[in-house]
Amino acid sequence: MKFDTVIIGGGLSGLTCGIRLMEQGRKCAIVSSGQSAIHFFSGSFDLLSRVNGQEVTNPLESIHSLPSEHPYQRVGQANIARLAEEAPQLLDRAGMVFAGTAKRNHFVLTPMGTMKPTWLTLDDFTSFAKNDKLPLSRATIVNLQGFLDFHTLFIKDGLTRYGVEVQVRNVAMAQFEAIRRNPSEMRSSNIAKVFDQGDALDQFAEKVNKLGKESDVIILPAVFGLFNTTVPAALKARINKPVVLLPAVPPSTPGIRCQIQLRQRFQELGGTHFLGDMVREGKFKGNRLRYVNTNNHGDIQLEADHFILASGSFYSKGIKAGPYGLFEPIFGLDVDGENEREKWFDKQVFNNQPYMHYGVRTDARFRPMINGQPVENLYAAGSVLAGSNPLKEGSGAGICLLTSLHVAEQILQDQDDEERYI
Repeated sequence: MKFDTVIIGGGLSGLTCGIRLMEQGRKCAIVSSGQSAIHFFSGSFDLLSRVNGQEVTNPLESIHSLPSEHPYQRVGQANIARLAEEAPQLLDRAGMVFAGTAKRNHFVLTPMGTMKPTWLTLDDFTSFAKNDKLPLSRATIVNLQGFLDFHTLFIKDGLTRYGVEVQVRNVAMAQFEAIRRNPSEMRSSNIAKVFDQGDALDQFAEKVNKLGKESDVIILPAVFGLFNTTVPAALKARINKPVVLLPAVPPSTPGIRCQIQLRQRFQELGGTHFLGDMVREGKFKGNRLRYVNTNNHGDIQLEADHFILASGSFYSKGIKAGPYGLFEPIFGLDVDGENEREKWFDKQVFNNQPYMHYGVRTDARFRPMINGQPVENLYAAGSVLAGSNPLKEGSGAGICLLTSLHVAEQILQDQDDEERYI
């Protein structure tokens, strides 16, 4: 099978690359092993929240403080500013509405009842301009009886520190009795499926209205709208007080919905999605990658003019650590990182861990290297890249989105140059 571009990885990076290229008329395929980190989505995408441990107000202005090897610095500040405007537009075309600007972080409530800075927030969730005081005095936290993935006491303790008077209430509903018998079934995605259909939403809203009469705001777990994107808005319309949704323990209902929407957008544009498959090896000719083989396709080769590695970091097994060092498991690409195991980590767990900065080594155009030489038609994007600590920086989603758009531009430029040459 022949494509213009084959993308390895179906998470936020891979889907962003695929959508951008397909929107420009390129023929693309994505090979994805299954679930991605989008299933941990908290409702917001971070661009840059902290530099050297200090909270950032303006992410774009703060990029200059990052080290030169950081992906943002390598993309370039002017390009980051431009791509940070294009990313929400791409998400909007996929059916996801986000609010936020790269010039100033806003704040959202976390599942611990604290405030965190962020870049883009899905319209299901509530954003705040400041983090020193909440614009409310009385809140009712409502949970579904038997749902253990929403930690109401943590939220209450956090809100109390802001001077908010909080009460916690539980709602029992007959629709959930069957899945309550098995705690592993009382998960956010299964709850959301119940609210997607039938009269459960009306009954729930009626119960919540009775419990929250004396409150300024109702706080609920984000378990609404898995396949039916209209459910969160319908819920808020039925409840008499302002509603604040908070993420629950993954799997994330809005995260799964976002992945479904991105995948649908890619396929509606004509993209080919090989879900539940893995690239096992590639065939090179000189310093170009000719084709890849996957587990499910046997001897059928996936050929392409360009390839994108968006396989993620350690969590997604895009980078692995073995007895003899670090390695990239598909192509044997060069990895930026220490091979001595004792240098991979800091014994102080909450310190900046060295391994978080490890990833594939690339040239200035984000082309991975083998033995110090870039592969001409292979690019890398997202968390597989070296040079950042997304956890400490609050930069993970931004790196995935913006490096993917940047790599897509490199490929489009390559193909345009080739066509002009021909």
